Amino acid sequence: MKYRKLGTSDIEVSEISLGCWTIGGLNWKDGKPNGWANVNEDEVVDAVKKAADAGVNHFDNADVYGDGRAERMLARVLKKLGLKSEDFIIATKVGHFSGTAEHAYEPAHIRHQCEQSLINLQREYIDIYYFHHGNFGAHLDEAAATMDALVKEGKVRIKGQSAYSAADFERAVPVVKPMVLQSWAHALDVQFVTPGSPVASLLEKYRMSFVAFSPLCQGVLLDKFDPENPPKFEEGDHRQGDRRFTTEYLRAVKPKLEKIKARFGSSTEDLAAVALNYVLSFPNVGCVIPGFRNERQVSCNLAGTGRSLSREDIEFIRATFP
Repeated sequence: MKYRKLGTSDIEVSEISLGCWTIGGLNWKDGKPNGWANVNEDEVVDAVKKAADAGVNHFDNADVYGDGRAERMLARVLKKLGLKSEDFIIATKVGHFSGTAEHAYEPAHIRHQCEQSLINLQREYIDIYYFHHGNFGAHLDEAAATMDALVKEGKVRIKGQSAYSAADFERAVPVVKPMVLQSWAHALDVQFVTPGSPVASLLEKYRMSFVAFSPLCQGVLLDKFDPENPPKFEEGDHRQGDRRFTTEYLRAVKPKLEKIKARFGSSTEDLAAVALNYVLSFPNVGCVIPGFRNERQVSCNLAGTGRSLSREDIEFIRATFP
């Protein structure tokens, strides 16, 4: 396993780290599905052991993943395995769970969620604490000040900012001054990490790193879904209604995946290795955080270690997914 430093901090994370949204289970937010199906804690134990044995040292979590269940499960699993939580870089986030607060970025609510996450994670501090989105409303300045205070108090090591548009990053970064940004990056969409793009320019200007979620496009890049028989998901699984799992979308992606398979191999591990290493080929990326629910998925994610892409390979992938 290789490791990369995040921004100008002293924190180093495994290039292939793991996202914990998938272990939060079925969930709803504002009446809409916001979780994942088919989570079994015994399988998660085996998965985390596999990851730790391979050198994975970073798990990315959030207060809204199962409304705390993912944080609590990660803590329980590490304890079951006899692993010290402090030996890992644990990230979590605030912003999508507002509870009874009018806005999730009110200072009192940020503090409340930080304390609750510390309880859930069974830790004294959070290594990376993210604002989960860029919709601060009128609270940007006071939210940033609250995060700074949490750092000074030793409850947070470094700050992060997650968002879903360049405009949100451009508005938040100069005020929050995070060490790391997080959003999606995968072969079908690398807008945030492409050199010269607005977010890539921010990363360079403020000497930050990018943490890439959904590097496999939630399995689409693994060619695991049949366009003629698109998957159906349980109530509470956020993939319900997502256009990426429709016949139309999967049909459009299929011929591109066939080109990738012809060049790199057709196994799930081959496709995972290509997808993950392509995102890691961008120098501003600190790590990728594919999700996991079982040992098989972790093994697939780890297929990217020990493999590399040539310049010609990277150009081929870029041309395949323009």
